[in-house]
Amino acid sequence: MGNSFGDQLLKAGLVDKSRLEKANKSKRKQQKLKQKQKVEVVDEAAVAAEAARKAAAEAAERDRELNRQRKAAAERRATQAQVRQLVEQNRLADAEGEVAYNFQDGTLIKTLHVTESVRDRLARGQLVIVRFDAGYALVPAGVAEKVGQRDAACIVSRAGDRPQEDADDPYAEYQVPDDLMW
Repeated sequence: MGNSFGDQLLKAGLVDKSRLEKANKSKRKQQKLKQKQKVEVVDEAAVAAEAARKAAAEAAERDRELNRQRKAAAERRATQAQVRQLVEQNRLADAEGEVAYNFQDGTLIKTLHVTESVRDRLARGQLVIVRFDAGYALVPAGVAEKVGQRDAACIVSRAGDRPQEDADDPYAEYQVPDDLMW
């Protein structure tokens, strides 16, 4: 038996040599008993081999799951790095000004102080507000599309993202301008 199952388990490191010899000895004894008494004897070696196979299959499944989780985490980090690079390279640096621009971030109303021209571009949808580090950044709409494809949660405010009109809204005929100052 040059490459028996027991030898394979020994090479894989799942059993040690003394346990393998003990199992072989037990198997030979059971075969002798079976031949002499014609009695069915529980094969402990087969039970042990089955348990070893099960343990190996479970270990392989755990390894596959860990590898899947690691791969997903690496993909998330790569996506975050791409978003960060896009925003850093294309953010509007000279947007600081004296005009307050209010926008909604989730359920909160936030304010950015921008120049008049930047406020107009925000209202027309040419610029988009995205989350960046602990604050916000202004990027062109084309760049915001690329950021949105990678991580939609980064997009905070865009002029085209207005809620749909409700048919039962009694104030539907009274439109509020986008550039209204509050």
